[in-house]
Amino acid sequence: MSKLGSLGARLHRGEISYDFVGHRKVWYGISILITITAILGLAVRGLNMGIEFQGGAVFTTPTHMSTSVAKAEEYAHEASGHEAIVQKLGNGSLRIQIAGIDTDKSDQIKQTLAKDLNLNPEKLAADLVGPSWGEQIANKAWEGLAIFMVLVVIYLAIAFEWRMAVAALVALIHDITITTGIYALVGFEVTPGTVIGLLTILGYSLYDTVVVFDSLKEQTKDITKQTRWTYSDIANRSINGTLVRSINTTVVALLPVAGLLFIGGGFLGAGTLNDISLSLFVGLAAGAYSSIFIATPLVADLKEREPAMKALRKRVLAKRAQAATGEDLTGARAGNEPEDDAPAVVGPRNQTASRGRGRGRPSGKRR
Repeated sequence: MSKLGSLGARLHRGEISYDFVGHRKVWYGISILITITAILGLAVRGLNMGIEFQGGAVFTTPTHMSTSVAKAEEYAHEASGHEAIVQKLGNGSLRIQIAGIDTDKSDQIKQTLAKDLNLNPEKLAADLVGPSWGEQIANKAWEGLAIFMVLVVIYLAIAFEWRMAVAALVALIHDITITTGIYALVGFEVTPGTVIGLLTILGYSLYDTVVVFDSLKEQTKDITKQTRWTYSDIANRSINGTLVRSINTTVVALLPVAGLLFIGGGFLGAGTLNDISLSLFVGLAAGAYSSIFIATPLVADLKEREPAMKALRKRVLAKRAQAATGEDLTGARAGNEPEDDAPAVVGPRNQTASRGRGRGRPSGKRR
């Protein structure tokens, strides 16, 4: 068995563990700091919305263009008065994307751009996207996200309980905020592919969370009938028991996404992959973090507020204190007794000793 497999088996059996729930304030603080950074990025820089959401025009040149990307961006800016995104495609053609322009002016921009690029206007392909269509796509995206959230909360409330549903919802909002904040800070374009990536990573995040919740639900049956573990203790055991599984699934999912982002988008220059690959990469990492460090500790916090769980915690802590006091007293007595003292004899051994007291005396009745 590999070292990671052996570690996972020991974590599952409870032989070793890390107190994730006990350090929950640290994880909350880290998440709050990251979330504030993401919100500041959104407030200061904002999202670079794609042409599908703003409307505009996309011009595609013929193959094997000698004009550089930087020069094409300059020509597009002079022709439209707006910032342009230019990508060099695999066949050598240029894709010039200009967002936020009035479609009525697209013909004038096309003529000017073709003249600057030394092209016949008929060879410069143009695709127009109206702003109303982009606004409709944005509204549909928000509606889909809201419906997804509502369905998640309803399902978890029915399958588990409302506290787990609330914790899962907080974790999902946490993941979305971080992912969109990274988009704002990096400046990547937000396209429908980005929305698809967001919905995908929410599914992955929810999967990891449900795995831990299912283990927690199974282990907390009849929890109030024992006095060995608190709810937080069992929650921590559930995280440790599924920790290696969560790490393995996350790493396996991140590897191909990293290939899309760093190799496809970085080295090969396929910029169209950046929109979906970045959301998947950041979202998968944030989802794995939130399922371990946010969702389950938050459930433990909410459950420990219940009167039954408070009473159980008092009984468990009292029993542990009593056991610790007993061990201290036993150790103190053992340390204070002289080594040559005979141990006290009780029970049947006393009866045996008393029986031997008359040995050696002459038998007979006393007169």
